[in-house]
Amino acid sequence: MTETASETPLVEMRGICKSFPGVQASDNIDLHLDRGEVLALLGENGAGKSTLMNILSGLYRQDSGDVFIRGRKVDIRSPRDAADLGIGMVHQNFMLVDTMSVAENVILGMASLAFVPDMAAVKRSILELGERYNMKVDPDAFIWQLSVGEQQRVEILKQLYRKAEILVLDEPTAVLTPQESHELNDVVKRMQAEGKSAVFITHKMDEVIAFSDRVMVLRKGKVVAEKTTRETDPKDLARVMVGREILFHIEKAPFSPGAVVLELKDVCAEDERGLPALRELSLQLRTGEILGIAGVAGNGQRELSEVITGLRPVKSGGISINCVDATNHTPLQIINSGVSHIPQDRIAVGAVGDMSVANNLAMKDYRSAPIASGLLIFPWRILEFARRMIGAFNIATPSPETMVKFLSGGNIQKTILAREIEACGSLLIAVYPSRGLDIGATESVRKQLVAQRDAGKAVLLVSEDIEELLCVADTIAVMYDGKAVGVMPAEGADPQEIGLLMAGVSPSGKESRP
Repeated sequence: MTETASETPLVEMRGICKSFPGVQASDNIDLHLDRGEVLALLGENGAGKSTLMNILSGLYRQDSGDVFIRGRKVDIRSPRDAADLGIGMVHQNFMLVDTMSVAENVILGMASLAFVPDMAAVKRSILELGERYNMKVDPDAFIWQLSVGEQQRVEILKQLYRKAEILVLDEPTAVLTPQESHELNDVVKRMQAEGKSAVFITHKMDEVIAFSDRVMVLRKGKVVAEKTTRETDPKDLARVMVGREILFHIEKAPFSPGAVVLELKDVCAEDERGLPALRELSLQLRTGEILGIAGVAGNGQRELSEVITGLRPVKSGGISINCVDATNHTPLQIINSGVSHIPQDRIAVGAVGDMSVANNLAMKDYRSAPIASGLLIFPWRILEFARRMIGAFNIATPSPETMVKFLSGGNIQKTILAREIEACGSLLIAVYPSRGLDIGATESVRKQLVAQRDAGKAVLLVSEDIEELLCVADTIAVMYDGKAVGVMPAEGADPQEIGLLMAGVSPSGKESRP
């Protein structure tokens, strides 16, 4: 229960200002968080939400302003300082060391542990936490071996293991099923009952209502609204955040599929550990169709997108694109066949942080006119192309020459979306395309996907957001343990049935078998 305003807030931030080159990320922001309270922090991509929380968690230093914890002014100079104050942040872009194990990442930097930690005890605790909160992960697995969803679980388990009293969650449910989101809500409610508090950054309006006690809305680094959750609703919040009415339903033409563009026949592939990731998977995707792939992270969705795009070898079975065998073709051959790919990991795979926005946008077009002529590349034409794409896709960047690493996560995603949609020939592979985007940008992305479908292209949409799949897809295939355990028309599909299939349970209540 939230304490009264007369009592000292657990967290208080006063007059916080923070700027980056060309961007005022935080402009005189005041924030308070009471004991036992969950505060939802809303705002468009680039509004300053993550910047503000990065200041609280010690990753950034404010230019001006003060931070108080339990009524005492503090100087948070590092994440360790924040951890010592009981502050833990689950970042949208994971703060994990790829070459270390799950257990090693969980205890990394913990000064309270013995010089030689009891790793067996650490692993037992991780397994117990994973079982308790239904976020199971192998403590001995290396981070590079895990899917994005599994890495997100490690981040959450890391903070639970460290017993954070102030938990900052930056888009924590982006890779969770609805059932897992409800379980995370149970975790947060349990923390509240213990007098702990949380700041919840999300773009999902229903989660704001379910998780939070109070909502703060940011726009361009300023606080534009602050409301108790019980006094608002999703449409009101969306309007305040974006400044206009948001459509929660996407209009699209009747489903009228054409020729088969993509076909997988009995495809088998392995993950990084040499274990089966795809098990005799067969799927068809036609022109004018959006095929939605539902599934909990780690059930073969990433491997599916990678075998299609030439990033992972097929062990057996075959893949055809436009009736031409494309099994184990190189990525360049796949690109030349008209395939675009929005990958699940935008930082490691989708964009080059040390390159400009303009050069990232031109990655698919630098070989052809008008950007290039033979071996010559024309930089001014890249800039012209980039300015057009920045405007068309509403990418918030100081200039086309700004390095991508200085953009917010959502605007990095918009940059990748713009490049891939512009270059799409006949097939678009979109893996979690709206992850990390605000509700206005999400609406735009969904319209773009439908526009590609209405233009006669085929779209493979991988998403764990059942609402998104029901809204956008024409057909839904549910993956579990590398197989398609259910294929159904999106129209009239039962969300509960899809959720059960994603969890490995058939509608009859029996566990799905690989």
